[in-house]
Amino acid sequence: MENLIRVMADHWWVPLLRGIAAILFGLMALIWPGLTVYALLLVFGAYAIFDGVMAIVMAFRRRPADDRWWAWALDGALSVAIGLMALFWPEATALAFIIWMAAWGVVAGIFRIIAAIRLRHEIEGEWALGLSGLLLVVWGVLLALVPAAGLLGIAWLIGLFALLIGGAMIVLALRLKGLKAV
Repeated sequence: MENLIRVMADHWWVPLLRGIAAILFGLMALIWPGLTVYALLLVFGAYAIFDGVMAIVMAFRRRPADDRWWAWALDGALSVAIGLMALFWPEATALAFIIWMAAWGVVAGIFRIIAAIRLRHEIEGEWALGLSGLLLVVWGVLLALVPAAGLLGIAWLIGLFALLIGGAMIVLALRLKGLKAV
């Protein structure tokens, strides 16, 4: 263990550079949130196309031995279609994602409220479940009414966490640098 710490201390500048890079990325995500979401959609699109092509390849390789090979092919075709949408219509893809999240929030929130009402005689503190449901419904409705704010929030969350992670890496680097002197 001592040897591992020594190696890390000797290379304290590596987490320092990683921390600085994370902070720069975080600042860029906060300054240009639209670009952050756009880049994320492009990366997702490329991934979805690759994943879809691989599923289609697997489908046709399984065809002789699997009666349900077509499910793999359908999965692959859907992934390719979504990937192409993300690359060529990123705004529509982002909007669809936000609408799905909004719908989930409303539906899941209603189910939580119903569960809280049903459990009110069974448990104490059911109000917390009901409150979480109400908050989910409100969040879903707000997301549906102002979808751009949802996309902006995602970019800000990415930027904020990148700043926090970068700060933690810099603290680690400085601690390791202090160990090197010992």
